[in-house]
Amino acid sequence: MEAEVRALRRELESRSGDVEVVVLDDERVLQEVGIYRYHHPLENADAYKERLSELSTRIAEVVKTGGAIEMSNLFTFDNSLSKGRKMCRDLGRLMLRAYNAEADNSLRTLRAGNVVTAKKRLEASRNAIARLGSMMEMRISDIFHALRLEEVELTADYLMKKQEEREAAREERARLREEKRVAAELAAEREWLDKERDHLLNALAVLQARGETDPDLEKRLAVVDGAIEQNDFRAANVRAGYVYIISNRGSFGEGVVKIGLTRRLEPIDRVNELSGASVPFRFDVHGLFFSEDAVTLESDLHHHFAARRVNHANSRKEFFFATPSEVRHVLNSKLGSCQATPSLTSYGDTYLYEGVGAPKCP
Repeated sequence: MEAEVRALRRELESRSGDVEVVVLDDERVLQEVGIYRYHHPLENADAYKERLSELSTRIAEVVKTGGAIEMSNLFTFDNSLSKGRKMCRDLGRLMLRAYNAEADNSLRTLRAGNVVTAKKRLEASRNAIARLGSMMEMRISDIFHALRLEEVELTADYLMKKQEEREAAREERARLREEKRVAAELAAEREWLDKERDHLLNALAVLQARGETDPDLEKRLAVVDGAIEQNDFRAANVRAGYVYIISNRGSFGEGVVKIGLTRRLEPIDRVNELSGASVPFRFDVHGLFFSEDAVTLESDLHHHFAARRVNHANSRKEFFFATPSEVRHVLNSKLGSCQATPSLTSYGDTYLYEGVGAPKCP
């Protein structure tokens, strides 16, 4: 959008002189379309509350010292300078009340996305007071107006930071629920594997007592032992999991994919959850890859397609303007020699990397 604004400016400047060029504020343009930029970046919402409290004290101090509104001391009423000054003071208090009422109303109705509108209202109120009080040279002082504008900006920043913290807390709760669900799945899987192993050991013990062997049972026991080892590894290593590549053409159109991570034993269960009531169509799965360090692998893929994010304002959203084949190509380039392992199974346009016996790739 910033590049488009610059291109339009150059086009207007190159045209004939009868065209009036309006200089735009890039930050304001971005603000009006919902891309928020902090006016006073602070670490958290509590820091904004503390700054707002300090600002309220400064605003009250300016009002107490009489620096909030300026007016003439030479205005006379009924040929009396004292009456004129009293009239100016009374009208000044009324004008200041009107201005502060507009400022307080702007703060009450403020949302993170309409800070430009709130500042316009405050500026309009100040201009109206200056126009109505022109005979007495009455106007809201620059210092007081700047403080109230700063209050609007800080309040908007505070609301946006609170919104971000709520979203982060909601995502953290979802992450903890997911980890709890994964831990329960792994525990249930381990319990089943232990029972299966006990059955196989008992069957083999009976055969050995009779002096017999069963290669198929021994092979199954080796597979179960490998599954137990894999299960224990995943329970101990929170970075292990599946990186998935999915799309939803019915919801988002062509050329948009989601690159995510799940630690579920059955990664398709996570995809089915994403295909719930929040989207009108189910997601199509284009790739599932199990990695011992799926967190780093997912991060590398996100970094590679960072410039093609659908949502640049919230990096936690995992949608990108890319095709599944592009993501798979980058994935294969990062896996190196692992891409040729027999664990890769193709189902039409879907490539599934199985969990048990999957390539041990970083």
